[in-house]
Amino acid sequence: MQEMELVGVRVEMPANVPVLLLRELAEPSRVVPIFIGAPEATAIALALDEIHTPRPMTHDLIREIFDELGVDVEKVVVTDLSDKTFFAELHLMSDGVRHAVSSRPSDAIAIAARTGAPIFMAEPVIDEVGYSEDRDGDAGIVDEEEAEEVVEQFREFIDSINPEDFEA
Repeated sequence: MQEMELVGVRVEMPANVPVLLLRELAEPSRVVPIFIGAPEATAIALALDEIHTPRPMTHDLIREIFDELGVDVEKVVVTDLSDKTFFAELHLMSDGVRHAVSSRPSDAIAIAARTGAPIFMAEPVIDEVGYSEDRDGDAGIVDEEEAEEVVEQFREFIDSINPEDFEA
């Protein structure tokens, strides 16, 4: 199991699909892309940018529930990849008892981004889909000019949404 850092969320072009990027902390520092939904991408981007919405988003609510109940998020672990679907667990501590709760990686990482919990990934998953960055540190998704354009498009997307867009 390797500790990962949350690099961020980018938009894969031309399909315009959000992708979560995790980078291995240890050498060879491989990058693992995980395609996620737009709401989860927004949730992660808001947490990374430390943007607080007027009303709690779902992952903020989960963090507040954990805080109120005295539950600590010890870590997030991306455990498996099967049929192009990633699996993860939230590792929680409550009253001295450890719990592992199955989760989608995007949700678990959105919670980790809010709680500061470390993110880990099973080595076989990294071996299967991880790839080395090029010399410039680019994850190989787009070149620098394209990356700036993608980031700008994602910022425009973030700026155009409201918390009410996610209410049922």
